[in-house]
Amino acid sequence: MITAAAATGSLAPVTATAAPAAAPVNAPKKALTSANGWTVEKEANHVSTVWTRSVPGTGLEVDIRIGDVEAILLHVVRRFHYEVERLPRVDLAGWQRIDGLQKDKPVSNLASGTAVRIRPGAGASGSLFPLQVLTVRDILADCEGVVRWGGDDDPVDESLFYIDRGPDDASVRGLADRLRLAEATPGEGAGVTVDVLAPSRRDRAKRLVKEQRAN
Repeated sequence: MITAAAATGSLAPVTATAAPAAAPVNAPKKALTSANGWTVEKEANHVSTVWTRSVPGTGLEVDIRIGDVEAILLHVVRRFHYEVERLPRVDLAGWQRIDGLQKDKPVSNLASGTAVRIRPGAGASGSLFPLQVLTVRDILADCEGVVRWGGDDDPVDESLFYIDRGPDDASVRGLADRLRLAEATPGEGAGVTVDVLAPSRRDRAKRLVKEQRAN
């Protein structure tokens, strides 16, 4: 039966309430990233971006993120090996499972394969001689700020070298391409004798120290 109020349209309008949106079924989880923004890998050499790679000319191997990161960090390792200190196999380490890292800190860049430890047991400040430090500074300058040294961090870890740019930063690809070209060009690349005390190289290294320590 229709009432008079309904017939004359005098009923108060009814406001529809939208039902809460249902959560997406099987929504993908956000990928876990290391401190520098790269995706963490659970394992190496199997459905992963991390693989064991030889370090050319050194007899060393390391688990590293393949591609641009590989080109950059292997360059760092090679220059260290040739110019700072000859490295035995036990003195180089790369990717590490996240369950082997400290849980109360940002996820280590080792977990994404974007870091290496050179002489893992020598992380304390003062582990290198002054001329060795100058050479490390030259290596970092050669990497144009894309690589950071744990010797500049707080707390200090002089064994650690890591990518200091995110995966979408064009400087990573730019540096990797430059290093690949140098390695393919006779008389260039890691292993070529350089004068780390040359004023132009020292100035370049000093500028980078100021820039990185300010960040």
